[in-house]
Amino acid sequence: MKRNTKNLVFAAMLAAVTCVATLVIHIPSPLHGYINLGDCFVLLSGWLLGPLYGFLAAGIGSALADLFLGYAVYAPVTFAVKGLVALTAYLLIKTFGKIKNKPVAYALSGVIAELVMIGGYYVFEGFMYGWKASLVNIPPNGIQAVAGIVCATLLVTVINKTDVFRKNK
Repeated sequence: MKRNTKNLVFAAMLAAVTCVATLVIHIPSPLHGYINLGDCFVLLSGWLLGPLYGFLAAGIGSALADLFLGYAVYAPVTFAVKGLVALTAYLLIKTFGKIKNKPVAYALSGVIAELVMIGGYYVFEGFMYGWKASLVNIPPNGIQAVAGIVCATLLVTVINKTDVFRKNK
């Protein structure tokens, strides 16, 4: 399979898995958002697909979930924020790639990337609901971030033992 076709197939697959993971478990949070497991696959998209395809897979999959769940007002922001999370995760894993303990490198890049998610939604909700009110969604977004980091770090450790994505980069 040609490299571009393979990248597109993997991006579509991760966008779909991101969407499904977001849809399967979604717990409403105080300001019309929701906690979900999609961030696991948002981080994986960045780590495994690189900057462009990772951004698109994470952004499209997450935004589609917002649309399907009736959070259309969030969809454009979600596309940008989750895309930036994947992009940040990619850039940071390249920076932290010299760390010998790979799970620590992935977790560390995930922590910083998820701060983009928390900050992005705080800013959006600050404009929408007010800055004090938007503070209430920081803890649920933090819980979502931790779950995503743990899940993604475990999965990428297993995936990296295969050669499926290695030839894709």
